[in-house]
Amino acid sequence: MNPNLFSPLQIREITLRNRIVVSPMCQYSSTDGFADDWHLVHLGSRAVGGAGLVITEATAVSPEGRISPGDLGIWKDEHVPFLRKITDFIHQHGAIAGVQLAHAGHKASTQRPWEGGKFIPIEEGGWQNFSSSEVLMGDNKSKAKALTFAGIQQVIDDFKAAIHRALEAGFKVIELHAAHGYLIHEFLSPLINKRTDEYGGSFENRIRLLVQLVDEVRPILPEGYPLFVRISATDWEVNGWTPEESVQLAAILKNKGVDVIDCSTGGLTSPTNIPVGLGYQIPFAESIKAQTGIKTGAVGLIVSSQQADEVITSGKADLVFLARELLRDPYFPLRAASELGYETEWPMQYVRAKRVKK
Repeated sequence: MNPNLFSPLQIREITLRNRIVVSPMCQYSSTDGFADDWHLVHLGSRAVGGAGLVITEATAVSPEGRISPGDLGIWKDEHVPFLRKITDFIHQHGAIAGVQLAHAGHKASTQRPWEGGKFIPIEEGGWQNFSSSEVLMGDNKSKAKALTFAGIQQVIDDFKAAIHRALEAGFKVIELHAAHGYLIHEFLSPLINKRTDEYGGSFENRIRLLVQLVDEVRPILPEGYPLFVRISATDWEVNGWTPEESVQLAAILKNKGVDVIDCSTGGLTSPTNIPVGLGYQIPFAESIKAQTGIKTGAVGLIVSSQQADEVITSGKADLVFLARELLRDPYFPLRAASELGYETEWPMQYVRAKRVKK
């Protein structure tokens, strides 16, 4: 019998109660990287709502790795206690807590979206940002600096330290953010990566940073804990990162101990040819899964219970990552189970609402 949206999934020693994942969604609501009551309620309500895996927003491994001053962080030990409060709550309510570790690269030092989202120069309270290569910023005078060898090693060390803190905070799934035009993606894509050393040029060189990160962080994780990697499976640009390269990368990462490829797209540039529509990114998860055998997560305009279930029952992906739909309805999993006729447990406090009498 084929799995469905509400069938459990075991990855290493972690069992997810269903295939619904709360996709990382930036909240821009931290001060100095600290989680607070907003994050507890935001993430906790999705665990109460029935998701199988709840992943934090992109969580910065260093202060300069933040997208905005409001980003969540995990670059110092003081961040850990409140994160532990959140993971404890998530686990008490049957979900698994995951964290997405990130460095924003040249997309760092920007305003919160509702403040305009523009680049913040150093003289206006921003900070120096870094990339695979030098990049002219939005003010047309500031430049992101190309990381030196020492800088690359510092990034790797920051990710390793973040892994240790994430484990102390109680997270059981780790996702490395290598998508959406942030630092790791800036090394992967030839649209940004113009280096002439061993981190630039060939496919093998451009993936080097990500492969090194996986080699360094996988041994830190308990053997039974899953490691996810989010990639942009295509840049949607001529001469950019390609779906074929994503398949090659996924096969390599699988052999390195990565368990799931979270398949998004784009984010590095602003192409006009993206065929945005319901489920438009699902074929990338399907292709990577079919060609490499690695587990994949599908993401992008998955908005209905029937659509989400079809992704799983058809074998196109192993997980569905929901973002905006779970902003609209934190209890989507409970509603979807009812709509699809699957039995699922509700929080005892909510059971009286499980069946509507007609």
